[in-house]
Amino acid sequence: MTDKQRQETYAQMLVRLSRSNFRSRFHLKAQDKQYIHEKGWNTIADHAADFVSKRLAPAEPKNDGKQTPMRGHPVFIAQHATACRGCLAKWHGIPQGVPLSAEQQVYIVGMLMSWMRREMEN
Repeated sequence: MTDKQRQETYAQMLVRLSRSNFRSRFHLKAQDKQYIHEKGWNTIADHAADFVSKRLAPAEPKNDGKQTPMRGHPVFIAQHATACRGCLAKWHGIPQGVPLSAEQQVYIVGMLMSWMRREMEN
């Protein structure tokens, strides 16, 4: 998949997610936006990759369904807005109960980053 195709996939998914009453309730707050501004996109992407690998990648994540706080880091908000581990199958076609592949983790991080970038523009 080319970068352009990947960006189109993310854009289409963001439109779908925006139609969900639950997912569309999540937005970055001023302090989240400030944190992103202070840390920079590379650091935020590193944090996203770390959180995905530790909290979402295992087949049976610790505290499944409750492993992602509702606040405290912009990536956490993005995770709730774009689908938690249990909802990855519904929204993204990524099955539950099996470890996430490296490619799936890259996709999820990209989705999180796309959502946060869109939030920063609004």
